[in-house]
Amino acid sequence: MTYRPDDGVGSDGSGDAVVLRWSRHPRCVGLARRELRKALGEWGLSSIEDPAVIVLSEILTNAIQHGHLRQISEIETRYLRIGSGLRIEVHDGIHEFRQLITEASGTVRDLKQRLIGALADRWNESMGPGVSTWVEFDCPSRTGATDVD
Repeated sequence: MTYRPDDGVGSDGSGDAVVLRWSRHPRCVGLARRELRKALGEWGLSSIEDPAVIVLSEILTNAIQHGHLRQISEIETRYLRIGSGLRIEVHDGIHEFRQLITEASGTVRDLKQRLIGALADRWNESMGPGVSTWVEFDCPSRTGATDVD
């Protein structure tokens, strides 16, 4: 199992990014969830932990399953603090992912799309060298709370 943390520093030097590389072994999903929880705690974003962990699990599991079929050696995850929210990115080397994820309605992949769409505020996938899937979560504003009489 490969687990290679980068320096954890964002491109602006802020420390608001965690970049990790994983083997395509299923045990990496649990390790990736643990690292996400740790980052969310450090960034004060624990309120979005549950949906973020569920969505990460779905996307990373999909990349591992299809990476196994295509002999992909590593998958990269990025957890980025954006404003008061979070962006999760999963990058792999599978060129056929778009066709697989947009299969006919009613398939397991369609259900995963619905799950991600229901939990995340925004998400998309792009193809380039490999496939990148990203999701974004907005953290509920603490200043928007109202007093109860």
